[in-house]
Amino acid sequence: MKKIVSGIFIFLFLSVLQNSCSASEVSFIYINGSNNNNEKMKNWFEKGVNKLHPVLKKRFEENEQIKQLMLSSEGLNIAENPEIFFWGDLSKTDLDFVHQQLDISKNFSPTVAYQVRSLITQYMHDAIWVQKSHHMQPIVQNLNEKIKKEQEAGRSVILYGYSAGTFITYEYLFNTLTYINLSELFNAIKVSDEVREFVKNNPRKDTCIAALAEGKIGVVSSGGKLIFDNNDESLKKHYLEMDIATEKVCSPKGAVRGVVNFASPLVLFYSDLADSDYELTYYNKLMLKYIMENGLFMLTVNFREDPLGFPTSKNLTYEEMEELLKFQFANPSGFVFDNSSAWSWRPFFLAHTSYWSAKKQFSKAVVNSIVEGYRYQYDKTYRAKMQKKSKKYELL
Repeated sequence: MKKIVSGIFIFLFLSVLQNSCSASEVSFIYINGSNNNNEKMKNWFEKGVNKLHPVLKKRFEENEQIKQLMLSSEGLNIAENPEIFFWGDLSKTDLDFVHQQLDISKNFSPTVAYQVRSLITQYMHDAIWVQKSHHMQPIVQNLNEKIKKEQEAGRSVILYGYSAGTFITYEYLFNTLTYINLSELFNAIKVSDEVREFVKNNPRKDTCIAALAEGKIGVVSSGGKLIFDNNDESLKKHYLEMDIATEKVCSPKGAVRGVVNFASPLVLFYSDLADSDYELTYYNKLMLKYIMENGLFMLTVNFREDPLGFPTSKNLTYEEMEELLKFQFANPSGFVFDNSSAWSWRPFFLAHTSYWSAKKQFSKAVVNSIVEGYRYQYDKTYRAKMQKKSKKYELL
């Protein structure tokens, strides 16, 4: 009986995902984290990825449930070679400047204080540097160009964000997914009735946050607010050109299948998104709605021994998400799932950098978590079993 139920479940997902993911070729794009801004650390990251990728690829291709959940009519074919998106070298000039300033304190600081200061600089600088919008946005667009090239070659992608690389994956989804309906946007913001009527009579494609700036409609301020052009004539002029901006800077529909964030400190650095008064929180809700309705997945996998691996959130059903977001999902087929309890069997001080050496454990955790994430959302029997297990651990 269990096998029959499982078979029906897999068949239903296969039907949904074949419609949303027609490409059979898939590339894995790996995005580096902090402290990868010199040649030695760049080589370390690339060497680690090249160790991990064959194991992860094999685990994907051998898992029967993954094959049926993600394949198209032609079958799933993961690219032989990993794609590496490296941004660490972009921060090197700024880091060198910080080290120069740090050296000034060497003459009067206690040795231990200087060494701790130097260590914090080395490990935290990039994570802070990349969050600044004028650094982040070019990186996001460079990644988008890489993804577009993969799509032109007939391949969709799964993004793997390591450590501070999770900031890149989040910002990519937030800035480039086309979850903004322009008609609804102009009904919500402060514009004249004339502009609202103009937008109503001249519909344009759904767009993304990045295209608002590219199309000179509006920008995201440093305080997390969307600021729009308040001149009616220029607003109407630029509005008519929005489809061009959308095509240029937004993620092509169907190009990204999902995201796997690992060794993730995302919550630590983006905790302001929990603030209901933070305007961008509303757009994050729209992004989540898009993910759920378009068959994408957003997965977090952390080793439980990793002190920098922060759980993204409690796992919620899509019904709980709808209640929380005050949105209804139309035919949901995606998922958001967190597995921060994977074992690396490494001491805590090595765990954050052990995702390459513990490649078998990590690969198994990723593949199992994708299956669990889908089943948690859409297989109510399986969900009840997981919730019961979770409550049991909470009582211990």
